[in-house]
Amino acid sequence: MHVVINGELVLESEARILISDLSIQRGYGVFDFFRTANYQPIFVEDHLDRFFHSANKMHLDVDLNRQQLKEMIQQLIEKNNLPDSGIRITLTGGYSIDGYSIAKPNLLITQTPFAFNKDNFKKGIKLVTYPHQRQLPEVKTIDYLQAIYLQPLIKANNADDVLYHHQNEISECPRSNFFIVMENDEIITPYKNILKGITRKRILEFPEFNIKEAVISLQHLEKAKEAFISSTTKAVLPVLKIDDRTIGNDRPGIMTTKIYNKIIAIGKLL
Repeated sequence: MHVVINGELVLESEARILISDLSIQRGYGVFDFFRTANYQPIFVEDHLDRFFHSANKMHLDVDLNRQQLKEMIQQLIEKNNLPDSGIRITLTGGYSIDGYSIAKPNLLITQTPFAFNKDNFKKGIKLVTYPHQRQLPEVKTIDYLQAIYLQPLIKANNADDVLYHHQNEISECPRSNFFIVMENDEIITPYKNILKGITRKRILEFPEFNIKEAVISLQHLEKAKEAFISSTTKAVLPVLKIDDRTIGNDRPGIMTTKIYNKIIAIGKLL
């Protein structure tokens, strides 16, 4: 398998960056991740928009422009000959002279096999709530400290992931956006203090659904007849349980299923 480091294709086994990089010293860097299906990048322009936005917010310069970056991604896809995959673009803080100052960033592009599992939708997931607000939530940083730290809590609650809330307001899951469906079929998703996902963006563009961005309080969860999450790797997954509360009828709801089918179609997942 090949990867890209600063514009050069190298074997993954030979890929190296120095330990002085701020990504290692301080966990400073940004990334984005998208899928390919039959060699074609999915929603790549949206992902590049977010990648360059994240880099700008973190004061990191990208040596390659958008077109050059797309060309490097295409070269990697062709070199690895991997039709269905996940591609991650990482931009690090660079080789800092003092372990604290931003330096010239290192740009890494990696590719891994990815197969979408349609059976996950039927199973649904359980979330456990936890009070936390991510730093710089609008930026896709490499900092997943809290999410990884909470893995024992998630397992202890027989859950699949954690749902963050702060000052009584729901925000997001560590790697996905959150939605609820109310009794009148109105769909609500948090609009502030979150990373705005690409799948979330597409869902908000569906004209046939009554979807809005608004505050979701912890009390809203008691009134929700459906809930679901969205992400690049999961597409749409129904949330069947939050803490000890069952959502709906403990099976994927009608609205969630309709949105899932539409995302599957436009994302060319199956």
